[in-house]
Amino acid sequence: MLLHHTFETIAAEFSEHRAIVREGVTTRYGELADRVEGIAAALRAHGVQRGERVALFLDNCVEMIAAMYAVLKIGAVFMPVNTLTKADKLAYILNDSEACALFTQQELAETSRAALALNSSVRHCYMLTAYAQGKPDVGTPDPRECTFPAALPGAACSPSQPDLIDQDLAAIIYTSGSTGDAKGVMLTHLNMLTALRSVRGYLGLRQDDIIVCALPLAFDYGLYQVLMAFSLGATVLLERSFTFPVKVLANMARERVTVFPGVPTMFTLLTNLKALHEFDLSALRLITNTAAALPQTQIAQIRALFPQATLFSMYGLTECKRVTYLPPEQLDVRPGSVGRGMPNEEVWLADDEGRRLPNGSTGELVIRGSHVMRGYWRKPEQTAQRLRPGPIPGEMVLYSGDLFRTDEEGWLYFVARRDDIIKSRGEKVSPREVENVLHSLDGVFEAAVIGVDDALLGQAVKAFVVCKPGYTLTEREVIKHCLAHIENFMAPKYVEFVDALPRTDTGKIKKTGLR
Repeated sequence: MLLHHTFETIAAEFSEHRAIVREGVTTRYGELADRVEGIAAALRAHGVQRGERVALFLDNCVEMIAAMYAVLKIGAVFMPVNTLTKADKLAYILNDSEACALFTQQELAETSRAALALNSSVRHCYMLTAYAQGKPDVGTPDPRECTFPAALPGAACSPSQPDLIDQDLAAIIYTSGSTGDAKGVMLTHLNMLTALRSVRGYLGLRQDDIIVCALPLAFDYGLYQVLMAFSLGATVLLERSFTFPVKVLANMARERVTVFPGVPTMFTLLTNLKALHEFDLSALRLITNTAAALPQTQIAQIRALFPQATLFSMYGLTECKRVTYLPPEQLDVRPGSVGRGMPNEEVWLADDEGRRLPNGSTGELVIRGSHVMRGYWRKPEQTAQRLRPGPIPGEMVLYSGDLFRTDEEGWLYFVARRDDIIKSRGEKVSPREVENVLHSLDGVFEAAVIGVDDALLGQAVKAFVVCKPGYTLTEREVIKHCLAHIENFMAPKYVEFVDALPRTDTGKIKKTGLR
């Protein structure tokens, strides 16, 4: 089986079922399958070949999903690109991947055209105008631009499938590149199917679920909401973003959403929203979180707001999609834990020499399984740093670059990115542990902790704090609170109050922007 076969099987059997609801408009599985067919036919007519790369620089829309499945259908490789991406980075992605085609939309025309001016590999740029809403076209069209393909009369995609196997690439997802040039994570059909089935299984997703997706489809967490839903015949309530949470919540209430995947920034907005009680979200049965761990105070708030819903706290990374999950019954038993490895996966901790560590240790998390990436596109040195020989000859396992500790029973607790560990007074400080304490202080909306050079300490702990509206805190109050809850060497030496924290395209706090 290949990744797109999961959708095609469902679409054939449940053609009248709702696949997507966006802005009040319903697209059924049969309708979506027709759109996929039309786009696939156009791509084939334009000479897109097996294994070629196609960039999808599109908002959360039906066309984005249809284009993805069409690319897969003809045996090509799709590359979702966040719409917040600037022209220079988009050009880098197009050039690095040698993309043969680009799907984009009129609202992003200026960025797309600037990137295309720096690129020669793209042969066709498909421009979507359906959501332009009367906005004038800006700039001079690139000669490679053409109309976004629709169902072409008499132009059906050949029923014969490319001679693909599950070891072929399905997608390349470029990382944020906060520490250098973005790296293209190569994912095979097998990689993505393994992750899909495992996550879908432990979450207990159902065909009758209505899943809201306000996460970017260019973010693998958002992308997999669609992939998992369409492997079951479930419905996706597709939102452009969570920028206007009241609008999203109104849509969730109207559609009786049952599954709400989010990230900490979304839950922060949610738990501080005064109008939340105005919306009937009683149908919600499942809440999931990943990208960054939720502070314990926030977990408690979410559970209090939605007592009928089951909360899954998870950890993952683009290089293998998902790694761990904490069974909901363990939330109170093991506060702060991200759980254990998911089904069909083995995880362990390793020391600096790569030796496996026993329970009760701290070390780098290592992941073994068929969901582990094939490597970084055309970056053999970076690939060799992350993929190293496993227990079976010829096998490669993923070294995550993240430090974890285990308790005596093997439950995992995130410590820090290896590069984020602060060394102060000869001691190692986990920014995550300090941030948890900061979040427990009344009046703190968000917090981030980094290490700064210090002549005496080596590195000093510095906290950046965003206060809740109507609250005023002092540096002394913050430090006093920390000293009361953690060791002296872990408490911040400096506290800076800011209006907002810098973020990556996927909403994670970007600590490089604080240095």
